[in-house]
Amino acid sequence: QVQLVESGGGLVQAGGSLRLSCAASGHKVSKYVMGWFRKSRGKEREFVAVIGWSGGTILSSASAKGRFTVSRDNAKNTVFLHMNSLKPEDTGVYYCAADITYPSQSAASYDYWGQGTQVTVSS
Repeated sequence: QVQLVESGGGLVQAGGSLRLSCAASGHKVSKYVMGWFRKSRGKEREFVAVIGWSGGTILSSASAKGRFTVSRDNAKNTVFLHMNSLKPEDTGVYYCAADITYPSQSAASYDYWGQGTQVTVSS
């Protein structure tokens, strides 16, 4: 069993930056592929980015590419989502998730989820 806790969300103006953290407990996060998803009002939960076990495989959504980066510190059992040039459409609840198998953009592949952290980008 893996417990995930996101933090770092908040209110930011368009063009600003935030760094989200996902702290894992229960198992070493190095065993898992770690993904980030976003749930915006009126939309389905959507893929944002995923990072492989050692950080070597990184996939990002089209909207995140060039603005968001994902990284991990396995020694601290933590994964990060660095968000730059934020836009109002980035507003939503951001979730991290753990997958024991392989990097995937599908939420259904992930076994463990955090409770989410709210990001609000004002125009």
